Amino acid sequence: LILISGILFFWLIESNWPLFKFNNSKIKHAGLNIFFTITTILVNFPLAFIFVKSSDWAIHAHFGVLEWLPTLPLWGQALVGLLFLDLIGAWFAHWIQHQVKWLWQFHLIHHTDHFVDTTTANRHHPGESFIRFFFTVIAILITGAPMWIVFLYQSMSVILSQFNHANFDLPRWINRPLSRIIVTPNMHHIHHHFTKPYTDSNYGNIFAIWDHLFGTYRWLEQDQIHYGVDTYPDVDANGKINNLLKIPFQAYRPSSDQEATNIYSKNDQKHDG
Repeated sequence: LILISGILFFWLIESNWPLFKFNNSKIKHAGLNIFFTITTILVNFPLAFIFVKSSDWAIHAHFGVLEWLPTLPLWGQALVGLLFLDLIGAWFAHWIQHQVKWLWQFHLIHHTDHFVDTTTANRHHPGESFIRFFFTVIAILITGAPMWIVFLYQSMSVILSQFNHANFDLPRWINRPLSRIIVTPNMHHIHHHFTKPYTDSNYGNIFAIWDHLFGTYRWLEQDQIHYGVDTYPDVDANGKINNLLKIPFQAYRPSSDQEATNIYSKNDQKHDG
């Protein structure tokens, strides 16, 4: 319900006030991304019991940050729990996928979207869904998170991911203070710029603090952003499910900035502003 409601809500906003006016079929683009959303659900749903078992074990074994800290009020437990789950299960998991080649091969599918919008949020190869699931389990154990905090984290993760991928931006006077706290569209769009160093920046999902703290925050004006990834510049190929499913099993392609610059100078996206 949260997943569907979020997509519909942000779809409505970005359709009326788009950051970029893409010259593509929004329905066809959404269909491809929804396919990967469904595969993400199919991977995670049968394994959800592992979240429950991990949480129960941590609490009964008095293991994890929340178990080691003095007793906190509910709001304190929620805040600390969310911070650590987001740090390990989202920021660190995302960062390491950009550092390790075989993990990057799976994560690439998320970056091959040339028309980033709210449906891009769950554009993950099924293999990456397993990888992210593993890191979430580790995060639950290290945090010592009870299931109510895990549910809260999962819900916020879905909503914030749809929000920060959506095809709109916030006025600068709103974005500037807000992006110190949570990841905004203005901040995360930069991560989807087609080449380094911007691709390797702004890894956060819920809280923006981690990128500011670990020095991975970068800024680029929204009208300078070109979506995609330099090593897979073929827009047509990146719109076909079969091609995307095969990417992790192909040879690693190192970045080639000059070639990408020539190709992406023709990228068909127009800033609406």
